[in-house]
Amino acid sequence: MELSSVLPFIGVSMLLTLSPGPDNLFVVAQSVSYGRRAGLATALGLCTGITVHTLAAGLGLSAILYQSNLAFQIVKYAGAIYLLYLAWQALREGPLTAQKALRLSLPALFRRGIFMNVLNPKVSLFFLALLPQFVSPHQGSPALQMIELGLIFMAQAILLFSLLALFAGSVGQKLVGKPRVALWINRAKAGIFSFIAIRLALLEK
Repeated sequence: MELSSVLPFIGVSMLLTLSPGPDNLFVVAQSVSYGRRAGLATALGLCTGITVHTLAAGLGLSAILYQSNLAFQIVKYAGAIYLLYLAWQALREGPLTAQKALRLSLPALFRRGIFMNVLNPKVSLFFLALLPQFVSPHQGSPALQMIELGLIFMAQAILLFSLLALFAGSVGQKLVGKPRVALWINRAKAGIFSFIAIRLALLEK
């Protein structure tokens, strides 16, 4: 791909990644609650989910999701239910301690990130709309170009989400030893998950 196409795409991708949204909130919530490593695992999970959406866009599967109202509704409600489940778990945790934070394994947080991303049909439609704008008909297979662009998007997202996770995790470490503050962190986390779930459930194409 030509550098003249890649550089603008990277710029747009970074602006979109840094803009406030469900993924950023999710990384911050997990990082503050469970620490920097947990935040990094969550960020890697979210970015792994990006590869699924990239392949779906490149292979035309996202177009099927867009055209099928039933498929769209199934995916979005599955995502909303999963987020409400996480909100319920956050409320059940009670005051968070360092010992409790260690109980949730990094693979589990990685999987949370994947599910959070894959079960959001808006991401598929976003890639379906964004990637073709940077595809050149003279640079080979459009599907292959879309996949390459998706991988570039994933790379910059990993970098930016990781920096966010490190910052939020550092803040969380100072708060996790204070039971009263930690209890409110869990309640705030449950509220964030519920808010994202409601937004997802109300999402229209």
